[in-house]
Amino acid sequence: MNKLVLLALLSFAAVAGAEQLGEVNTVFKLIGPDHKIIVEAYDDPKVGGVTCHVSRAKTGGITGALGIAEDKAEASIACRQVGPISFSQPLPVQEEVFSERLSVLFKKLRIVRIVDRKRNTLVYLTYSDRLIEGSPKNSITAVPVDRATVIPVK
Repeated sequence: MNKLVLLALLSFAAVAGAEQLGEVNTVFKLIGPDHKIIVEAYDDPKVGGVTCHVSRAKTGGITGALGIAEDKAEASIACRQVGPISFSQPLPVQEEVFSERLSVLFKKLRIVRIVDRKRNTLVYLTYSDRLIEGSPKNSITAVPVDRATVIPVK
C-alpha cells in the first residue's frame, strides 16, 4: 500500500470521533497550510448530554500537509452539560474516553474521565503522551451531575 494512502487513513481514523468546529491561523506558511489552533467537539460516548470542547495546536507547513508533523503537546478542554445527562452503562472510576494522534507514530492527545463520587461530578483531564516521554502540560474541567441522578460506577 502506498505510504501516503496509509498516512491519510491513519489521520482519518484518529479524528473520526471529533467534530471540528473552527480554527484560527497562528503562523503564515508560504508552502503548505498555516499553523493554527483548532477547536473540536467530542460527545462522551457513555454519558449522554455531555460534550467536551478541546482547543489544540495543529502544525502546518509541508510536514503538516503530508500528515507527518508532530503537533505541540498543548491543549485546553471545557466539558459541559448540553442536554439531560444519562448513562448507557456503569462507568469505571477512571477511563480514557478519547485519544487522537498528534504525530504519525509517537504522540497522542488523550482525554480521561474520572468519576468524583463524593461530589457526584465527572472530571475530564486532557494531556498528551509520547512513546518515550509525555508532557506535564494538561488541562482539566468538571461537569457536576444533579444529586437526583446518581453516577453508576462499576
